[in-house]
Amino acid sequence: MPSMRYVILQQNADLKFVEMPEEYAYQLSALNLRLNKEIAKLTAANVPSLPLAIAECDRLDLLQPSLHITSGIDYINELESVFAAIQEENYPLISLLTEIRALQAQLEQWYEEEAF
Repeated sequence: MPSMRYVILQQNADLKFVEMPEEYAYQLSALNLRLNKEIAKLTAANVPSLPLAIAECDRLDLLQPSLHITSGIDYINELESVFAAIQEENYPLISLLTEIRALQAQLEQWYEEEAF
């Protein structure tokens, strides 16, 4: 079984737990921190609010039934969809989308290889 890591994201009082292949967890954390830094520069009306990566861990046991773990591919697909929908004219949004899509492609390939 492949080794997984968990990236913990916080938005206000809400926590999100994203399960990532170990070799890509750092990339998600770094991407999240960059998106949070750059999102303030966007001028579009439909700019999303993003959770902030606050921690990574190797093992995660959730003790509350209301909490759940999101797969990395589901999270990155959702992130790509949100950023692709932004109507931005004053900031080179394509650079952020390129970073999101690069990680998305790596994860898609990883999940395909692990399926066999």
